[in-house]
Amino acid sequence: MGIMFRGVNPINLDGKGRLAIPARYRESISDHCDGRMVATIDTESKCLLLYPQPEWDEIQAKIEALPSFNPAARRIQRLLIGHATDLDMDAAGRLLMPAPLREYAGLDKKIVLLGQGRKFEIWSEELWNMTRDEYLQDVEAGMTIPEDMQTLSL
Repeated sequence: MGIMFRGVNPINLDGKGRLAIPARYRESISDHCDGRMVATIDTESKCLLLYPQPEWDEIQAKIEALPSFNPAARRIQRLLIGHATDLDMDAAGRLLMPAPLREYAGLDKKIVLLGQGRKFEIWSEELWNMTRDEYLQDVEAGMTIPEDMQTLSL
């Protein structure tokens, strides 16, 4: 089954740009991938994607297999693989986020670590709150729910 992340986790980046992984995830990350993670940009939103190394390796293989002569595929390869950065969780459970990635996502002090199953998203707290509120307004306004989800009983 592998690893599973869920939940919204408000976190503060320290002065060096490090984020402390919440304690409840640390052991499973250590056991699963020895603390080795990969961060890259999300091409759809101004946030970062954070994967355990084994999950990223699978995704990178799929991205590399896309036809490089296709301009859209080439763009995805350049953005996702080009920004992919290896991160090692230290003994205190922290990851040092590189400046280019922090700048892309507008990460300052207050951030949100959002569990998304096999990965995390990392958002600036302000941008996440705005985005979440937009999503909720879309639902209230009667946004169409994908057909696959209409059969789910939540």
